[in-house]
Amino acid sequence: MGHVEDALERADREHVTKEPPKTLQGRINFLLKHLSTKEIGQEIGVTAASVNRYRRGARKHPPSDVAARIDAAVRARWQPRVRGRRRRHAAVTGGITVETRARFGYTAGPGTTDDGRFRRLTVHLPPAFAQRLFDARDQGASDQQMRQIVAEGFKEVYFQDGGNRATGLSDVALGDIDYLDVEY
Repeated sequence: MGHVEDALERADREHVTKEPPKTLQGRINFLLKHLSTKEIGQEIGVTAASVNRYRRGARKHPPSDVAARIDAAVRARWQPRVRGRRRRHAAVTGGITVETRARFGYTAGPGTTDDGRFRRLTVHLPPAFAQRLFDARDQGASDQQMRQIVAEGFKEVYFQDGGNRATGLSDVALGDIDYLDVEY
């Protein structure tokens, strides 16, 4: 995963209204509501018999990599309606806030510099950009493609202030990301 994909995943996890099950048995039982024992085993990288041992409590401490995959599988399926509602709100009315420290470069008219420099920015992007990001993620876009959507949003909202300045700015590039966080 890349920076933008990770940030969207973190934002999804932040908006749960109830915490997922904490115990191993509770997590496995939750997954069994959605998948078969064999499917769970394939997803987390163990046999169906191991899944049954976790479910019964015969095995209580999976290896850390398996525990992390169990946690990821549960969180991916936890409260889909709550996450969906938050995404719809961001894509229709709320927009998203992107906070980052990254190198921004741009292409502009003659007499200006296009040398990239590090900036720390927190910018609220309109709902159209949220919708584009969610669509790109759902279609399996690369991190570079999602970065371009964020860069276009920064160009429009921050650098051009909705068309009030820097009208000769034609392209903004986002690179060397120290961190990127998304909230919606």
